[in-house]
Amino acid sequence: MTPSPVGRPTRGTTGTNRLRRVDRWIARHPVLRRTDDPLVVDLGFGASAVTPLELLARLTRQRTDATVLGLEIDPERVARAREQAAGVAGIAFARGGFEVPVSDGRRPVVIRAMNVLRQYDEADVADAWARMCGRLQPDGILVEGTCDEIGRIATWAEVGADAVPRSLTVSLSLSHLDSPAVAAERLPKALIHRNVAGERVHEFVASLDREWTRAAVVAPFGPTHRWRTAMAALATEGWPLVRRERWRLGEVGVAWEAVAPR
Repeated sequence: MTPSPVGRPTRGTTGTNRLRRVDRWIARHPVLRRTDDPLVVDLGFGASAVTPLELLARLTRQRTDATVLGLEIDPERVARAREQAAGVAGIAFARGGFEVPVSDGRRPVVIRAMNVLRQYDEADVADAWARMCGRLQPDGILVEGTCDEIGRIATWAEVGADAVPRSLTVSLSLSHLDSPAVAAERLPKALIHRNVAGERVHEFVASLDREWTRAAVVAPFGPTHRWRTAMAALATEGWPLVRRERWRLGEVGVAWEAVAPR
C-alpha cells in the first residue's frame, strides 16, 4: 500500500504571476547554478498548474535543463494539472506532501512551499521543515513563506538541507508601497505570531518602516532610489543584510539570527 501523503490539502488559492517574486529569487540563487540536477519541487501548488508552469518558465531562462515537479495532496488537483500541462517538457505532477516523494532516487535542489504552512500551527513548522529538508540535495534549500493574492507582498525563509533557517527575505512592489510594515501580515508562519514588542522580527519590521519613512526626502528620485537609501541605512544600523544586489527589485534579505524568535 502506498503511504498517505503527509500534511493537509492547501486551500488551493492560486493565480497568474502570484509567485513571480519568489520565482525570480530562486532562479538567480547560486544553488541552482551549481547543481548537477536542477530539479525544483513546487509543494502545494494549488488548484491549477499555473504556478508550477510559471516557475519552470523562469527557471529555464537561467538553466535550460531545469525541471519542476508539482506536488499536491488532492488527487483531483494532480489530475487537473497534468491535463493543463500536457505536452510541456520538463514538468511533472504527483500526489505528495511534506514527505516529498521523488522517483528515480533524485533529490530536489530547491523545494518551494509558498502559502502552505500558513494554515498550520506555529508548533508544526519545525517538523514540516525537517521532513522537507531531509529530501533535499546536500547543498539544497527550502524556500517557505507567504504572499498576498496578487503577488505584491511576499516574504520567505531560506532553510538549508540541515533544516536550519538561514535568512528572511521581504519582497515588495515599490510602485504600490505606502509602508514596508505591510509585510508583517505576510510573514512566514515561524515568525508571523512573533511580530510583537520584544521580538527581533518586530524590531526589524519597525526599523524597515522607519528608514523607509526617513528616506522620503529622496522620494522625488523614484521608489527604487528611496528603497536603496532605506536599505543602506539599515545596513549602517548593523542589520546583517544579505543578497544586497537585489535591493533594486524591492527586496531585502536579513540573516535569520537577526529576526529569529527569542
